[in-house]
Amino acid sequence: MKRVVDTHGYASSGRPAEAIVEDIAREAGELALAHFRSLASLPVERKGHLDLVTKADRQVEEFLVARLREAFPDDGVFGEEGGEIPGTSGRIWVIDPIDGTFNFVRGGQNWAISIGLFENRRPTFGVIYAPVRQLMLVGGRSVGARLNGKPVKPLPALDMSAASVGFSFHPSIPTSDRIEVVRFLSDELQINFRFCGSATLSLVEVAMGETDGYISLGDSTWDVMAALPILESLGLSHTIDWSRTGLSEKLRFACGNDELLSMLVPLLRSVTHAA
Repeated sequence: MKRVVDTHGYASSGRPAEAIVEDIAREAGELALAHFRSLASLPVERKGHLDLVTKADRQVEEFLVARLREAFPDDGVFGEEGGEIPGTSGRIWVIDPIDGTFNFVRGGQNWAISIGLFENRRPTFGVIYAPVRQLMLVGGRSVGARLNGKPVKPLPALDMSAASVGFSFHPSIPTSDRIEVVRFLSDELQINFRFCGSATLSLVEVAMGETDGYISLGDSTWDVMAALPILESLGLSHTIDWSRTGLSEKLRFACGNDELLSMLVPLLRSVTHAA
């Protein structure tokens, strides 16, 4: 039976939309795991420097598109591999079938299924599933953040003596900008930093209180669409102006609490090369 979402976030079947999307993410994760466990025979294509695309990426995205279209037939879908499928509701599901493909190909655990809802020109809801880590993170504007079904603990106050920030760079980002990020964090803020190879998992670390914020030079919208509304539900914000940002654009932004963002904005202003 086809399901549609009403303005209260429930499908016509009576199930909350978030529960349906969690199920879809979990099923997609099982499909990805089947490929992950047979990496030795998995063909890998190269699409630009360090931009790895696998058969798993394509199959998982095809599955996500089909299931989301079945569950929410009036909504659009925007994906990394398949481009944009228009809808009539104004809502768009922005998906990344495997965020952290390089980690996936190398047998690492830091990769995840990311499904975010873009509505009224802003991210409003997200589901992230990291199958190897058995981690399901859900939340958004009207849905409190939950980790594996339990409310996410309140985030700690910023303590600069123990602060840490995650970051990521798209391969096209100039070396000078990359160096400036590391220099600024080390010299100006004198804080620690982490690079885990997945924008989604870097943002999950923020949600879990393992880091205090995140800096991106060159992420795509599908990398962050699920995580940002979850972080917003935890009281964090970011520097993206969605009214001026298209879904196909590369992003340069920071996220964290207001105190941390005030420290990171000068850095973002200093790295001005086009992505």
